Amino acid sequence: MANLPLPPLWRKTITAGWVEFPSGSDTIRGYLAAPRAPGKHPAIVMVHENLGVTAHRQEMTERLAERGYVVLTVDLFSREGGQPPQDFKDPEERRSKAFIAARDEQSIPDCDAGLDYLLTRNDVDPDRLGTVGYCMGGGTMLAWVFGRTERLKVAVGYYPNIIVFPEYRPDDKPLNRIPDAHKLTCPLQVQFGEQDTAVPQDDQAALKAEAEAWGLDIDFVSHPDAGHAFQDPAIPSYIKTAADRSWEMGIDFLDAHLK
Repeated sequence: MANLPLPPLWRKTITAGWVEFPSGSDTIRGYLAAPRAPGKHPAIVMVHENLGVTAHRQEMTERLAERGYVVLTVDLFSREGGQPPQDFKDPEERRSKAFIAARDEQSIPDCDAGLDYLLTRNDVDPDRLGTVGYCMGGGTMLAWVFGRTERLKVAVGYYPNIIVFPEYRPDDKPLNRIPDAHKLTCPLQVQFGEQDTAVPQDDQAALKAEAEAWGLDIDFVSHPDAGHAFQDPAIPSYIKTAADRSWEMGIDFLDAHLK
């Protein structure tokens, strides 16, 4: 029998839904999940991959809230109507247009705006703030914590883009985040698949060498059984063992610095 469409699970311990907040002169949105338990909780800005705030990203926002965090996944495609650009001819053009629409110059201020929104909430502890980023958003998160914010206590990046290809940039020039790595402002964990071709092994090695040269507080985790985007069960690159393992390792890292 074909799978029947079902409503989402009722997560009794959290609340979840869309919120709007200002970013510069624009109004943007984010997917928010928060514990129902009273008191002030640590808070996380989650930065999504180039597909946007997908059902999986909403689910992971909720799962993190179930672990005691107030979590806001900022929609970096708010100005595009909540989706990455759709006028593409092939997968490569799709990725290129998504990266350009969510370029660092716009997305980092949006992440700051998301943090500002969280700090208006009575259930957020302003001294326990962190961030989690994935793929494209993981790269933006790297740029954010490499000297562009002093407000975060911890960061976790899953297969973050270290160098942005020139075709993914509005100026057609590559964007290398490694030269700013020495400005890291909080403990950072980065997790990669050893078979990742979207974030080349040379890029991973270069970031690790920079971290060692500067004595940076970066925890590098490698998953030999995985490639890129291994956490999302909706896409072919999903690897359940790596997804489960990486999720728990990320939670442990966040807990160690925020709880």
